[in-house]
Amino acid sequence: MGRVTATIAVTNEVDKMLAERGFIATDQVRSITLDNVLVDTGATRLCLPEEIIAQLGLTLVGEIDGHTVIGSRKFRLFKNVSLALAGREGRYDCVELPAGQEPLIGLIPLEDLGLEPDLKNQRLIVLPNEGNQSYIRV
Repeated sequence: MGRVTATIAVTNEVDKMLAERGFIATDQVRSITLDNVLVDTGATRLCLPEEIIAQLGLTLVGEIDGHTVIGSRKFRLFKNVSLALAGREGRYDCVELPAGQEPLIGLIPLEDLGLEPDLKNQRLIVLPNEGNQSYIRV
């Protein structure tokens, strides 16, 4: 089975809004580009290690129960992260992973952005967002 990875940009959405309104300079917007991020169809959310969340200065929402291959446990949930990949962008909450772990892109952002993993060719397929073949369902 193939491994699909992607280059993503994650940005503090609050910083972006403050810059758009002129309260901070655009160079103060906290943003990080991450290469080789695993597209994980076994995960549901965007998952970032604690050091990335700290660099972005994301706001803690609370804790959620999460299930992993080694059992269930509590995970911290952070809000207002902008995720950009494959020419598309969305705003999400993210789950905190322990420091040093690999970031993951789960099913919710993939489906929301109209991206589909192609395991055979180890790439993401960008689904059409216009016309009769659009992935968008209302």
